[in-house]
Amino acid sequence: MIPRDGRQAIPALMGIGLRAPHLAEIIAARPAIGWFEVHAENYMGGGAAPAQLERVRRDHALSLHGVGLSLGSAEGVDAAHLARLRRLVERFEPARVSEHLSWSVASGAYLNDLLPLPYTEETLAVVAANLERAQEALRRALLLENPSRYLRFRHSTIPEPQFLAELVRRTGCGLLCDVNNIFVSARNLGFDAMAYLEALPAGAVGEIHLAGHAAVMRDGEALLIDDHGAPVAPEVWALYGAALRRFGLVATLVEWDKNLPDLPVLLEEARKAERAAAATLGDHAGAR
Repeated sequence: MIPRDGRQAIPALMGIGLRAPHLAEIIAARPAIGWFEVHAENYMGGGAAPAQLERVRRDHALSLHGVGLSLGSAEGVDAAHLARLRRLVERFEPARVSEHLSWSVASGAYLNDLLPLPYTEETLAVVAANLERAQEALRRALLLENPSRYLRFRHSTIPEPQFLAELVRRTGCGLLCDVNNIFVSARNLGFDAMAYLEALPAGAVGEIHLAGHAAVMRDGEALLIDDHGAPVAPEVWALYGAALRRFGLVATLVEWDKNLPDLPVLLEEARKAERAAAATLGDHAGAR
């Protein structure tokens, strides 16, 4: 087991996702932002993208957020993909590496989605084994993100926050607490978002995500979709305050991937997170 690697590499400041339409402006202006998150798979090839990321890395800390490890795959983690991720980690030395509690690979075919898992003892053993393999290869602990959920498996026997807590206990991984995902899932499935936060092991949370969501109608009822295509909703800001009271000041990312706004708009969302943290924690807003 690899122990969690602490939080000193990224200070408890606010970050934003690094997206291609903003890249030239970021390199030129070097905005005052704590750090940038990038999707790891976007930088595993050659060409201009890795070289541009190196320019950003000179001025800012990075967090690598993966979507392709498929930690829930019963056939195990793909060795070639893990090797590519390891090379990326060695090249850019990110302060954080995170992945999702999901699966997306079957028989060598990569599916363009993060698919849900049943929360059972069998699934727990599979994810724990894949996590340990990945962490050994990367020589660091991963942060595992809670998913947005739209259905509940009838044969799930373990509540999601307890499932995550047990993975922390077994593997030494950390957690990426996506507050918007908790809100979306709670509304869709009818559970208590505050109770969910309370059930997470506070000392394991190394990063928080905030994002916007959308609502669609399904059978006459609103279904919330985690689409990252709008400002953070007021209810999610309120839940973020509860998360700060629970976990302390944790490095926080504002995600915005769809209907991408101009860079100043996204930076203002990050400043809102800073103000929310100051209002919630006041003089106690020091990094843990």
